[in-house]
Amino acid sequence: MFQGTTLHTLDAKGRLAVPARHREAFAADAAAEDGSAGLVLTRHPDGCLVLYPLSVWEERRRRLMRLPHSARALVRLVLGGAVELRFDAAGRILIPSDLRTLAGLERDCVLVGLGEHLELWSEPVWRKNEAEALAAGIDSADFTF
Repeated sequence: MFQGTTLHTLDAKGRLAVPARHREAFAADAAAEDGSAGLVLTRHPDGCLVLYPLSVWEERRRRLMRLPHSARALVRLVLGGAVELRFDAAGRILIPSDLRTLAGLERDCVLVGLGEHLELWSEPVWRKNEAEALAAGIDSADFTF
């Protein structure tokens, strides 16, 4: 399970150092044939990137493929942007340059755990969206803290 929000910085090559607690969750989910933990990174309609453990992604992909033709823009956005990644020896993943550009990721970013996946946001975009949501009032959906 992924939870928490972490401020990060992409390095000059576009690599993201994923916190150990998240790497462990990816590793516990499934290991690649070569023994390394894998994940899928793709675009989200909200403008961020999402990181899925392989087993979770497989189910998401199946659901996307069953959508009607009228949802082809969503399918094109998500499946067209999907790339399978592996962690390097330092626990980093290389965010492909085209996905960085499409998500507006430059240097400062935010990694947000949302249960079965992570979202990766440009920090300025994250702060703007969060401020707008707070100003508009957040629907608590009958959730009590």
